[in-house]
Amino acid sequence: MKKERIILGGGCFWCIEAVYRNVKGVISAVSGYAGGARANPSYENVCSGATGHAEVVDISYDGDVIILSDILDIFFEIHDPTTLNAQGADKGTQYRSVIYYANEEQKNIIETSIEKYQQDFSDKIVTEVSPLPKVYPAESYHQNYYNLNSSQGYCQVVIAPKLQKFMTKFSDKLT
Repeated sequence: MKKERIILGGGCFWCIEAVYRNVKGVISAVSGYAGGARANPSYENVCSGATGHAEVVDISYDGDVIILSDILDIFFEIHDPTTLNAQGADKGTQYRSVIYYANEEQKNIIETSIEKYQQDFSDKIVTEVSPLPKVYPAESYHQNYYNLNSSQGYCQVVIAPKLQKFMTKFSDKLT
């Protein structure tokens, strides 16, 4: 197994986590906070917008099963990388589109992916691409949120359509 790691933020972490928990080759998808100045932030701290953290998902994957460019293909399909600090009704810097990379090889793959996807959007992709910062796991009630709360309104209105889009477009990547 070739274990690798990438950190993705694209709006509410519940959405990103719900999708990547269903991707073949993903070992773990953990909701968390990254990119801010405060150590050990809480959800309330991050939601205030004062910490600078983004809601992210810390993804560990088997590089022998799925490659980073495939993970990024999914990422650019399930969120809008052209909206600054927002995804749908979720607004604030904590909802920014961001990719944190572990090494220069990942950075190059990310930059190539952004160039590829830019042609699909009339607006400029504003996804932040930065070196991997400290990632703080979110509180336990945020983990596996969709699977544990799928009948909740936000899950039905926001997460389920993204999950359905993923399952339809990437059926070959399902676990």
